Order: sequence, then C-alpha cells, then structure tokens
Amino acid sequence: MTHSAKNLRIVKALRNDLPQLQILMRKSIETLQVPFLTKAQIRASFEVMGLDTQLVKDGTYYAVFLQNKLAGCGGWSKRETLYGGDHSKGRNARLLNPHTEAARIRAMYTHPDFTRIGVGRLILDTCELAARDAGFKRAEMMATLAGVPLYTACGYQKIEEIFDTTSDGTKVPLIRMGKQL
Repeated sequence: MTHSAKNLRIVKALRNDLPQLQILMRKSIETLQVPFLTKAQIRASFEVMGLDTQLVKDGTYYAVFLQNKLAGCGGWSKRETLYGGDHSKGRNARLLNPHTEAARIRAMYTHPDFTRIGVGRLILDTCELAARDAGFKRAEMMATLAGVPLYTACGYQKIEEIFDTTSDGTKVPLIRMGKQL
C-alpha cells in the first residue's frame, strides 16, 4: 500500500499516548539507527534518547497518525534541555528567552513502517510554526546520524559534532544543528 503525506494527521500528544509513543521510539531507535551505529551504540542510545514528558505537559509534543496508526512523534521546547528523555542526565527545565535563545526541536521519531512519506517534515513544519508563534527566531536540535539528511533538507545546518558518553563508556555520536525560523 502506498502512503502519502496528505493522509497524515498530526495532533498534540496526551499523557495517555505515552506508552504507545515509547514503543514507537524503541522501534525507531532499534531499526533506523542500524546503518549508522554499532550494536553497542544502539543499546547506549536508550540512555541518551527518549521521551521528555515535560514536552507533553507543555503541549509542545505531537503524534502523527496514518489511518489511526501511530506513524511518528516529535516536538519542540521552550526549555533549556536540548535532548534526552526523563531519565537522561543534564536536564534543565529553565524557560528560554525567545528573543535571545533558540527553541529546541526535540525527540523526533518515525515508526520504521512509515519512513519517507513526510512524517518528519510534517512534525518539523508544525514545530517551527509553533516556535515562531511563541516568538522564537531560531531553532536548534541534537540530531542522530539517521536524522541528519532530513534536517539538512529542511534547512538545518551543522553547528557541532559531539559524542555523548553513556554510563558504560559507550560514545554515541550526535550532531547539533540549527536554523533561522
């Protein structure tokens, strides 16, 4: 069956969506990172990636559906934390100044069965519009290697490459990217 972006529906994620979102994230990391990361890095990714429920509480996290099947999720944030889930180190809920700081594009995941049909682009467009409406002039993200092609195609530029070292010493490569809104 062929899918297209016009059949996609995006809604704000709710607390009762969390279990389904976490299943999608796991499948996305386990499958879509395979061409870019070692098995150890994929396992370690669960320590540095995941759902930040603050985004759901803030009303800035979205779920994308195709024919009532969860196809993807992602959001943006007006808070300092750049990436990671509730369990990740280095979190900071400080509100950003939209005049001097960049909104954060956060926790974007596509279900492996729904890649290349516009899920990620729909989420990015929705997040960028909402961030602009909130007064932000710029957006930044911490991208996985699997996400870089989409983000580059959507106008994001590489700021820096980092390795997030997990508790077992595994280094997970990430790319900080940004864009004027």
